[in-house]
Amino acid sequence: MKQKILLLFFIIPFAVAAQYDLSGFIQDTNGYVVLGTQIKLSGGSLSRTKTVNGSGKYEFKDLPSGTFNLEITSGDYIEFDQVVITDVDVRHDIQLKNHKDYELEEVALRGESAKSKMEKKGFALNVIKTDEAAQRNIQTNELLNTSVGVKIRQNGGLGSNVEYSLNGLSGSAVRIFIDGIPISTFGSSYNLNSIPPSMIERIEVYKGVVPGYLSDDALGGAINIVLNQATNTNFNASVSYGSFNTLQASVNGLYRFDGSGFTVKASGFHNYSDNDYKVSGRSVVITGLGGVQTPITARRFNDAYRSTGGLVQVGFTDVKWADQFFVGFNGSEDYNEVQHGAFMTTRPYKGRFYESDASLANLIYQKEDLFIKGFDVNVNGYYGKRNRQLSDTVAQAYSWNGEPAVDFRGNEYEYTWGSQQEGGPTLAKIERNVTSVRTGLAYAFNKNHKVLANHVFSSIDRQDSDALRSVLENTFVGTRDLRKNIFALTYEFSAFDNRLQASLFGKYYQQKTINVDPKIETDAAGNNQLVDEVISSNKTYNGYGFALSYAVLPNITLLASAEKAVRLPNETEIFGNDGDNVVANYSINPEQSKNYNLGFRLGTFNLNKNQFGVSANLFTRNIKDRIGLPIETSLNVDEELIVYVNQGSGNSKGFDAQFNYSYDNNFGVNFNISKFDLKIENRGVEIDVPNTPFLTMNGNLRYSFKDLIQEKSRLNLFYTLYYTGEFSYLVPQGSNTVGDDFFKVPEQLAQDIGVSYAFPGNNFVMSFDVKNIFDKPVYDNLSVQKPGRAFYLKLNYSINKF
Repeated sequence: MKQKILLLFFIIPFAVAAQYDLSGFIQDTNGYVVLGTQIKLSGGSLSRTKTVNGSGKYEFKDLPSGTFNLEITSGDYIEFDQVVITDVDVRHDIQLKNHKDYELEEVALRGESAKSKMEKKGFALNVIKTDEAAQRNIQTNELLNTSVGVKIRQNGGLGSNVEYSLNGLSGSAVRIFIDGIPISTFGSSYNLNSIPPSMIERIEVYKGVVPGYLSDDALGGAINIVLNQATNTNFNASVSYGSFNTLQASVNGLYRFDGSGFTVKASGFHNYSDNDYKVSGRSVVITGLGGVQTPITARRFNDAYRSTGGLVQVGFTDVKWADQFFVGFNGSEDYNEVQHGAFMTTRPYKGRFYESDASLANLIYQKEDLFIKGFDVNVNGYYGKRNRQLSDTVAQAYSWNGEPAVDFRGNEYEYTWGSQQEGGPTLAKIERNVTSVRTGLAYAFNKNHKVLANHVFSSIDRQDSDALRSVLENTFVGTRDLRKNIFALTYEFSAFDNRLQASLFGKYYQQKTINVDPKIETDAAGNNQLVDEVISSNKTYNGYGFALSYAVLPNITLLASAEKAVRLPNETEIFGNDGDNVVANYSINPEQSKNYNLGFRLGTFNLNKNQFGVSANLFTRNIKDRIGLPIETSLNVDEELIVYVNQGSGNSKGFDAQFNYSYDNNFGVNFNISKFDLKIENRGVEIDVPNTPFLTMNGNLRYSFKDLIQEKSRLNLFYTLYYTGEFSYLVPQGSNTVGDDFFKVPEQLAQDIGVSYAFPGNNFVMSFDVKNIFDKPVYDNLSVQKPGRAFYLKLNYSINKF
């Protein structure tokens, strides 16, 4: 009987309804292939995207019978078509209209494409397209930093610690995903700046309320990086070089055998920077005879960063039993020097660094209309190892000029504890076995009603050791285990011809932590014995929420969303991390928040060749047991070590707004603003949360010249502005504010310019960017200074057929 059941499971995936192929050629009115053209096919619950190959051919395999809509996009051009499949394979050729002939109303239709449809589902959501950024020297984090309500908090240059702030909530309150998998799975050596925009289809930014399919404990929002899903053969390579000896290179490609559907995907990246940019300020000094401190402008000298990694996947795409099936391997490593502790102090580090690596196997399976029409399955899992080692064995003290420090008598000296950071020499190593599996099931009863069930399981088995400890100490090392299960159930429905859309969801959170440290105790008889000191917890919570939208008119939509959200403390907050100067806190509690959003979207409106749109969102976050750094003052600040604690209860409220304008698809303007208050009750007094900028503004301009120098080429000019209001990284002391200016970070205005030139055919693009063109001082977390003016040149090459 068991054998029959197993046989049935193998037969069912192949015993699907008859399926057919749709293919054809896409050309312009002159019969030329339009490179880079994308076709999105949709119908019922089915949705697939293809990029035409070098000969202009597209192909969708294994389609059921039915009527399908085609959305054809090429740059700023869009066209819509429809095809009917009955009981045979269909060839359907498409001829694009001349760009000069198509009407502006069709541009409005493009505004209602996938990006706009997602943003009108009720969530406070920004969808960022990466088309232009893929051709410029823009990192993924920089692209995010221009989005409304998003603020990137970075402790220095390339490779430094990054936090993401959404409407004021930051750190681990904001979860980062790659195709729905938490990015923490991959370790520090694989981060968003390691993923070039050319590999990304879109970036989804959910503020406050997070949908059930991203079933994780995101309290303040989530950022989901959706990698390119196209299954046509393609190749892309880019390299950039610039200031501070910064080199970034990436390559990615896919090859599909049309007959069998066998597909090979591979990508790789390499980043390096000396990060030797100039810094100055109250802590950047040289101490001389008599203890006299002389301010200087110095270059960072112990801040180099290097990361390398790659991904290889093999499997099948667009076959009867799977839309995608891949098994693969992801490997990465990095080296990161540490210039100072949590703050920029008068005694920088030299010789302190950490190294990390990750090796992960992965499996992906996706199938729409599995067994029955409307039933979709999605499984994405990773398993492997992550390691990280901190090296701090140099006892010599240093000054900001990179030379050995001297005492008030003029003599060089060493730290009595024998290392750069207090605590003594260390070669601390953290080894982790990690698992992360995301499973999603969805069933569409019809076009108006859909149910989704999602589950995320993540596990970390961690072991700490130190090569400088005694053999006995390393024989009895401790272990740190963390398990997390999160379930989500969602019901989606629409009514009134899709004018009303709603999503109702519930979430269940469970986290178990176990901390085991061997120790020697003396029993009543005076004998020593080895015992395990165990600190454990097992906590469960519930959450729920909704998102609602109503289209008053086709281009006027009202949106509302709310959620009771839970954020479980992560591994670093519980167990600590020497490499990041973080101390353990085993008693830390999860934080909870009731999040509310109310907003609208107006547009896209069209007037002759003008297009514009406006969106805005009011929000409030009522937070309990907020997790963050201690509410410090000038009296209790620790300049080297940090510990995460429950700060107390508080609330955040404010608004963000965005305005977009374009003219004739050549000139574009975007401006956004975010303003909020973030207060917390500390010792019975309500205070502004320190180290948080409450006002940010971003703006950018774009202008394009067509057919410049060469026919069918394109020259793009860019300008970007970043404004951050004044904030303090410590809490003022009572009513006497004398001296508090010492801890204030002044308002900042940074400006970038760039130019890119796309050669005919768009295969080869060259770009040049200048960051912080006026070389203004820019600061972030805990007043750590970031790079000044910098220059970068990037070359990008892509093909769609070998």
